[in-house]
Amino acid sequence: MSASDKIRNAAQDLTGKAKEALGKTTNDDSLVAEGKGDQAGAHVKKAGENVKDAAKDTFKE
Repeated sequence: MSASDKIRNAAQDLTGKAKEALGKTTNDDSLVAEGKGDQAGAHVKKAGENVKDAAKDTFKE
């Protein structure tokens, strides 16, 4: 995973956490859900990049 991908994923995760916290504070269920969705998307991207990195290491000559 490149450094820029890691930074983007971390930013997306932090944005999601902030949205979730703000939604909980303001009792905005849609904002809470959006924040959780952002976090889930970041985790899925990270998992995909980890699989890609593992495949690269496995097939190195």
